Amino acid sequence: MFDFDAYLERIRLDGPSDLASIHRAHACAIPFENLDPHAGVPVSLGVDALHTKLVTSRRGGYCFEQNLLLKAALEARGAKVETLLARVRWGAPPGVLRPQGHLVLKVEIDGAVWHADVGFGGGTLLEPIPFGPGGPYEQSGWLFRVVQEGTDLVLQSEAENQWSDVYVFAPEPVPPIDLEVSNWFTCSHPASPFVTGLLISTQRQDGTRIRLSDWGDLALVVATPNDRTVTPVERDAIPVILGEQFDLPGFALDAKRRISPTPGELHPPT
Repeated sequence: MFDFDAYLERIRLDGPSDLASIHRAHACAIPFENLDPHAGVPVSLGVDALHTKLVTSRRGGYCFEQNLLLKAALEARGAKVETLLARVRWGAPPGVLRPQGHLVLKVEIDGAVWHADVGFGGGTLLEPIPFGPGGPYEQSGWLFRVVQEGTDLVLQSEAENQWSDVYVFAPEPVPPIDLEVSNWFTCSHPASPFVTGLLISTQRQDGTRIRLSDWGDLALVVATPNDRTVTPVERDAIPVILGEQFDLPGFALDAKRRISPTPGELHPPT
């Protein structure tokens, strides 16, 4: 049985546990991180493994981990949840077709259907939005909308009065085996950016986004809807930044200068 009470404690939610409240609390409490694939550690999608890693051990995770944990929590509350695969367009050069490497949720609860996603590392939805074309939707200053593209749906975000694609997806559920294949590529393939690069991010209730990444020069980015600050980072500073900015203590650089958990720290088996 899914430990819903432990999950609520992890996301620091002690008030109403409606869909919007759960989604926002999760998005602001559990950081996005790819430390396991970056260190060569495979990622398990089993619910027990996700609960152990993200809830008990208070780690973060990437989209498959984040959204499958949210799925388990919402199903424990009585929701019907379907999994959809998306192609990320955020940061992609024009015309580049990326694999279906992002997980999105379609949630039916209390007579309504929602688009939920707590696992997009570039700045995820704070709250669910109505499923299908619509918007714009304002969330702590950030604007989102969904547009139709043939039979597909495209999530877009607005910055500097210009809409940009975040990801595109077919509004059709995919079986767990397809998630496993996409997750394997994301966490294991030598060409995956989650294996070759580092992306850690979190969001605050006021809408502030904080991101540490070496997709380009290693830097800490702090962004609000109206401002953006980029601070170059030395690799030796990463463990301190993980603890101070992302509530991810207990990491150090190993002999090969990979980011690894320090001895004695909780690090659940995969």
